[in-house]
Amino acid sequence: MIISGSSRKGGNTELLAEAFAKGASKHHQVEIVSVRDYQVNPCLGCNACFKTNGICAQKDDMVLIYEKMNQADMLVIASPVYFYGISSQLKAVIDRFHNPIRDTFHIKKMALLLVGAASLPELFDAILTEYNLCLKFFNIEDAGKVLVRGVKDKGDINNTDALNEAYRLGLTT
Repeated sequence: MIISGSSRKGGNTELLAEAFAKGASKHHQVEIVSVRDYQVNPCLGCNACFKTNGICAQKDDMVLIYEKMNQADMLVIASPVYFYGISSQLKAVIDRFHNPIRDTFHIKKMALLLVGAASLPELFDAILTEYNLCLKFFNIEDAGKVLVRGVKDKGDINNTDALNEAYRLGLTT
């Protein structure tokens, strides 16, 4: 399962996710879940889900994403980088993993696909810290990363080797 955090249809993040999916689909069933297609509210931190067997107090599309995650054995996070973080739409989804239903998932591996406009060497540092903490917390294997700098306008990623890199990563997972 690939969760794409871009709201821009046909953008660089989506192209990167599709390249990974193309490689991974040679050996696995792959689904791309785009945050733009779901209405997911931010976590309220109310902890109602801990008292109701994972049923969130909010009635939104996160329940559909939980169902998809329950079928997945690998999770790929794909996001544009906005101010050194993942997109707010994707952050809302990830924050909703606070739910104890996460303990029923069978996810064994996770990969990370990031696209950023800046070329700073430390562009992805904050996201990588969070990613590594999640790997440790959930005891999940890192399947790899494709980190793309200097890609701003729609289609710029086509001028890099990132799509081939994502395809190869998908192929080997």
